[in-house]
Amino acid sequence: MSGDDPDSLMSLCTVFCLKNLRRTMCYSEGERNQLQLRPDVFLPGEICDRLVNVWVELNFQRYDFEQQDGFFQLFSDPRSTRLTRLQLREDLVRDRDLEAIGKQDLMELHLSCCSHVTARGLRTLCSFRHSLRSLSLFGCSSIFFRKSGAPNPLFCRVWSKWQFSPEGFNRLRLLNLGGLPAELDVETLLRPLPALTSLDLSAVHLPRPAFLTQWKERLASLVLYNVELTEDRAVICVVCSVCRHLDISRENQRTSKFKMTRKILSSIVQSLVHLVSLDISGHIMLDNCTVPAFEDAVGRPSIEPCKSSIYPFQELKRPLQFLGLYNTTLCNVTHIPAHKVTGSKNEDQILNAIEAYTEQRPELAHRAINQLFDIARIQHCSQLLRALQLVITALKTHKYDKSIQVTGSAALFYLTNTEYRSDQSVRLRRQVIQVVLNGMEQYQEVTVQRNCCLTLCNFSIPEELEFQYHRVNLLLLKILEPARQDDSIQRIAVHLCNALVCQVDNDHKEAVGKMGFVKTMLNLIQKKLQDRMCDQVMEFSWSALWNITDETPDNCQMFLECNGMNLFLDCLKEFPDKQELHRNMLGLLGNVAEVKALRPQLLTKQFITVFSELLDSKADGIEVSYNACGVLSHIMFDGSDVWTMEEPKRSHVMDKMWAAIQSWDVSSRRNINYRSFEPILRLLPQSCAPVSQHWATWALYNLVSVYPSKYCPLLIKEGGVILLQKVLELESSHQETKDMARKVMEQCENFKEDPMDTSR
Repeated sequence: MSGDDPDSLMSLCTVFCLKNLRRTMCYSEGERNQLQLRPDVFLPGEICDRLVNVWVELNFQRYDFEQQDGFFQLFSDPRSTRLTRLQLREDLVRDRDLEAIGKQDLMELHLSCCSHVTARGLRTLCSFRHSLRSLSLFGCSSIFFRKSGAPNPLFCRVWSKWQFSPEGFNRLRLLNLGGLPAELDVETLLRPLPALTSLDLSAVHLPRPAFLTQWKERLASLVLYNVELTEDRAVICVVCSVCRHLDISRENQRTSKFKMTRKILSSIVQSLVHLVSLDISGHIMLDNCTVPAFEDAVGRPSIEPCKSSIYPFQELKRPLQFLGLYNTTLCNVTHIPAHKVTGSKNEDQILNAIEAYTEQRPELAHRAINQLFDIARIQHCSQLLRALQLVITALKTHKYDKSIQVTGSAALFYLTNTEYRSDQSVRLRRQVIQVVLNGMEQYQEVTVQRNCCLTLCNFSIPEELEFQYHRVNLLLLKILEPARQDDSIQRIAVHLCNALVCQVDNDHKEAVGKMGFVKTMLNLIQKKLQDRMCDQVMEFSWSALWNITDETPDNCQMFLECNGMNLFLDCLKEFPDKQELHRNMLGLLGNVAEVKALRPQLLTKQFITVFSELLDSKADGIEVSYNACGVLSHIMFDGSDVWTMEEPKRSHVMDKMWAAIQSWDVSSRRNINYRSFEPILRLLPQSCAPVSQHWATWALYNLVSVYPSKYCPLLIKEGGVILLQKVLELESSHQETKDMARKVMEQCENFKEDPMDTSR
């Protein structure tokens, strides 16, 4: 299956070491338990680079990784560790971290939106000047300006030293200063760097762009995204005759007066003979750039320049590797001479746009993901694997960008639905779950929460969520905390909570109970009671309580301690005709009644009277009557000594139980699911309450006769046949109970003889 390749051994070992530093390569020293590298550990550059870069990713995810102070100090000594290529971002790196690795001979350092790196960090950058070949300071405005917006005087001093140092950054070839403030004097900043071959000045203010001609014989890549152009300035771009990659794109046509003419586009193509990549996205294109419509429609789509529907590109010697036409009219023509095109005409162009713009242009990636959402929702996504991986990457990269989180989570909902499920690997679906949970963790905003919850509904629950079981339950309970939550989110979140505690082992249920699950559900029920509303939230909440209390005494006790019985009585009184609600409530109380230590709390006149009256209920078939009888059967099993009340009399209640059981159709199909018969089986070999024994025997007969393939093996496995034999041997057992016990044994015997009989 696509995308199901396992992680490499290198990746697995790296993550393990980072999560277990003190157990692998480090030890603690001093009162503050400061991390130190073991003296016998020597790590090559490839390993060190991977450790730091993966550490950044794990910290960015945060949910299952404990950040270690002083991590960068482990790489302070170049004799035992070597760093060469680092990619650091956002608030994960500070000045002191750069200072810790100041003795390393870094070749590549990419800092992206590192708000905690200041001019003090710039001083450390000077220590890398002999080796640094690639430097990105994208969005790192704190280096140059204080939070108030005033220039940082320390930066002025440090940069002055950089500029006039006889041993400057002679090896620096690639520099990215994108996203820096307009007040920055870029010309002064760049003049001391004559060896540049790649320059990114995205969104940088260029009052005198002519200075770029300084690199006309060297600059192979020039990015001027969102830089205000005029016709004169556009011509300057073509002076760099060796340029292979030119990006003069814009985010929005409305913010620019510049219009891309046929003359300017022709000038770029004619002058830049080595061009392989061009991005002119976001520009207003004049109509004279394209061939007439009748000519454009001729033949199958071609990437040959001579057939280009865009006149200036007919002069290309070969097709471009990349052509950015996003948010332009040119992307709609038929013949485009490029192997990869960004645009909005079709799925391929949209996916190319997401891929090209995600890292540093979230505003464009957001639009493209929104268009992908429309394709997945209305049409059909033909490149599912690629689409999912691109959306996952965008959501991971821009964890704090609300617009990306909203559109990305919406797209994931449609990309993971039943239509596409067969094409998705386990690993890929787990990646989806992780980014969805990241979004739920980061944003309490209604749209993100709804999208994330809906997306989780596309997965098999609890199986596919079990690897994040603790985390997803915590997040859902957090969503349900507010007194007045959005109705749709509340409904979906309660549904997910219910599904998560259904069909899981008792350890999981107990863990979720300790998170406050029982109290949260009861709070929801209380709010619905106050509103006098019995909706899906009310019913799902009782159903979730039924599931989480199954064979978990601690959760049953929590239910009683949190005023659960009074809420039960109030719901019964307020909603006398809600059959589904009654079934769920009685199922839950059946679980409580199975706990011997808690049964005395049920043995009151008020509760016994209610349970006795519910024996006559015809709600939801036999389910309400059956569950009420089950509750009473466990209470009767404790004997007559515990029955201290005068009314109702124990004998009278037992008579009503016999009558109820005899009124049920033994072939009734059931809306119930037993994982174990243990609570029923304990009622069989006893003589203190024959009616309890009869209820247990009837329950087993109904289940093994209606669902033999499911329940015969379970009954045999749990020793039920042996216990039924004891029922036959007891003199206190009623004859009709013995007759039913024999039928159960016969059913199991027949099933053992012919386990492959499909007629059942």
